[in-house]
Amino acid sequence: MMRSMSEKNREENMKRTPLFAAYGNVPGVKLTDFGGWELPVNFASGIIAEHQAVRTAAGLFDVSHMGECMVSGSSAKEYLNWLCTNDIASMVPGQVMYTLMCYPSGTVVDDLIVYCFSETEYMVVMNAANVEKDLDWMIQGNPCACDGSSTPSIRDISAETVQLALQGPRAQDILSSLLPDVGNLGFFRFERHLLVAGVPCLVSRTGYTGEDGFELYCAAKDGVTLWSALLRSGETYGLVPCGLGARDTLRMEAKLPLYGHEISDAITPLEANLSVFVKLEKPDFCGRNALLKQQQDGIPRSLRGIEMLDGGVPRHGYPVFLGDREIGFVTSGAKSPTLDKFCGYVLIDRSTALKFGDTVDIEIHGKRKRAALVRTPFYKRGVRNDAR
Repeated sequence: MMRSMSEKNREENMKRTPLFAAYGNVPGVKLTDFGGWELPVNFASGIIAEHQAVRTAAGLFDVSHMGECMVSGSSAKEYLNWLCTNDIASMVPGQVMYTLMCYPSGTVVDDLIVYCFSETEYMVVMNAANVEKDLDWMIQGNPCACDGSSTPSIRDISAETVQLALQGPRAQDILSSLLPDVGNLGFFRFERHLLVAGVPCLVSRTGYTGEDGFELYCAAKDGVTLWSALLRSGETYGLVPCGLGARDTLRMEAKLPLYGHEISDAITPLEANLSVFVKLEKPDFCGRNALLKQQQDGIPRSLRGIEMLDGGVPRHGYPVFLGDREIGFVTSGAKSPTLDKFCGYVLIDRSTALKFGDTVDIEIHGKRKRAALVRTPFYKRGVRNDAR
């Protein structure tokens, strides 16, 4: 079938990570447009096999489309602490922290991973689709920048940085063959200036799958070398390259939020059950007043897990009903490869006071399908949550 001129132009204008040269033409790889990036949905083994590999052995993901920036200067700690909901001021060098960055309304600009190099230097990892928006907000859009406060140096390093995620129960074994002391690295900790297969790297013990694992950052020019070395080292451990499809099912099972789904500029962290990352006891941060008021007045919506009782896939945005009353919508949904069930998350009105085991209806293609509210996450390392 001939492609239209618009399709050709779209493909020519799509961005590619430095790793594309290593896998773009590999037999069996399925590519997609993901927010303007040409990225793999899956490789030859397929989404289910990749998902199971991460749960039982290991998977390697190219996540170089993610954004990174350096925040540095004497005001870096205070500035980031005001921008973020978590306690950035408490961080020590070598620590990694998950946080939200909110608007004054309390809704979410983005969720971030912050790396503390020192009190005057941090690396911030952003969602790929939000990089331009995030940088604009951090540099000039937020009230602290607008009122003339001291803004630190904020430098976008996304284009020069490759990020790989090595995830799964055999991840440490695989990386140890190239970096013998990596087992000493604690969870949500990192080390810089490490040599992995001769490539200078920052290595952190973090991930987005619900499994043990590591994220490795290196210069863009070294990305293919690092990717190839990890795959070679992991071959005897069952390591496989993985795409966006498995990344989404893995994070969904582990109840890890996705921007634009569980959190957004219309959803607060408190509604998304992320209050543990919101330190309302801090003197001030952007969105604190709104979030404090929401907590005091009663959080209006809550994120709940569902399991489909009737046939159907609960997709993002599908409306949720209790009787004839529309009470919310689906944030994410798919078939859980681990449980072999259709599961998902719904953001619903808390006034319903629904309990685990109660049922709601999901409207799928104009038809109401029953779903039960269940405990989440659907998967914890070593534990299957398939009981209502």
